[in-house]
Amino acid sequence: MQTSLALLNKRRFLPLFVTQFLNAFNDNFFKMAMVILVTYHIYSDPKVEASFNALAGAVFILPFFLLSAVSGQLADRVDKIRVIRAVKSAEIGIMIVGAGGMMLENVPMMLLALFAMGVHSTFFGPIKYGILPQHLEEKEVLGGTGLVEAGTYIAILAGTIAGGIIPPAWSAIGVIACAIIGRAAAQYVPAAPPENGTAQIKLDWNIFRGSYRLLKEILHYRRLRLAIICISFFWAIGAVLASQFPPMVKNALGGDNTVATLFTAIFSVGVAIGSVAVNRLLKGEVSARYSPISVIFMGLFVLLLWWNIRIWPHATDQLMDYRDFLSLTQGDFILISLFGIAVAGGMFVVPLYAFLTTTVAKSATARTIAANNIVNSGAMVAGALFYALLVHFGVSIADTLFLIAAACLVSAWLAYLLHQASKDNHSEPDLKL
Repeated sequence: MQTSLALLNKRRFLPLFVTQFLNAFNDNFFKMAMVILVTYHIYSDPKVEASFNALAGAVFILPFFLLSAVSGQLADRVDKIRVIRAVKSAEIGIMIVGAGGMMLENVPMMLLALFAMGVHSTFFGPIKYGILPQHLEEKEVLGGTGLVEAGTYIAILAGTIAGGIIPPAWSAIGVIACAIIGRAAAQYVPAAPPENGTAQIKLDWNIFRGSYRLLKEILHYRRLRLAIICISFFWAIGAVLASQFPPMVKNALGGDNTVATLFTAIFSVGVAIGSVAVNRLLKGEVSARYSPISVIFMGLFVLLLWWNIRIWPHATDQLMDYRDFLSLTQGDFILISLFGIAVAGGMFVVPLYAFLTTTVAKSATARTIAANNIVNSGAMVAGALFYALLVHFGVSIADTLFLIAAACLVSAWLAYLLHQASKDNHSEPDLKL
């Protein structure tokens, strides 16, 4: 069997892979540079820092909740390459605003650019997965989905490292340059014209009515409903973890920005490995059979992280860098915990995305992903705001991890139901919209 890596030699896949890689890289380059700038140079209050990180996550995700229905309709209605090129052109202007905010240390300006990047990613999101069934054969979709997910997290790693160690002035130049290169890569993505009948889809610009109708149509199908809820639990957990990393490192572990960067790097590599490994285990078959056990292991590693943070020595006023952190034996256990969470998370979520894009007709893939994004974003915003609320009432970072471990058990139960539904409900028709 040809490995999924062979897709990187194909023009029908490589330009899209590069475009989405640069998109994820720049998102995280800008977000990490902004978070490090605010956490370590602008604010000096632990509660304010934690609240800002939660707010930043919510600001980026909110457009997915509001605009995904429109983005899904548009992506199925027109040639997807037109949307890709339009959003990548807009990214250049957005990053100019974000760069100005970093240079001026203007928090509202940076948050405005972050919100605009959320809008940009909302319109790119349904295409990233929805275009795969058009360009790939059915047996290649799981492998392609795994590569996209792995590439996304490697890009998160690279963008996070860049944003964590490059000075703000150079970061401002870098995010603009990356946006320009991303637009150039988008020029080579092959055409993905609308399927039969979808060119007549009427765009509903009433975002609330459009979202309601789309969710009603998609969630009517039990298999899709379960898959979307499972993915949403994963991203809610991810939103809380992402919000925790910088304040966790600084205030609970006494680490500097290089340790925060190391945490996100370990997490990103782990998800990438899990994304590719599950394709090998399933041998290209789209199935959720490994998802329940994967998320159970994810919960166990979260508990290991919780325990190690609980017994961590009290942080001193002098922040340690990554070298000092790596010299500590207990630090190794924390990194092992993070890596385990990430690998298990990648193995859990990748088959679910492939399931969404192969269960429906090609003419409905973008709208299905859009409906997924609406629910995911609502879960992520809820998770980030819930975390901010816990911080406000004095719940420690370690104890919020205990709640995440409990959420993993719920995810395992939902994934088991999905696996059973995908075996038992073969008579349920594919969604055509």
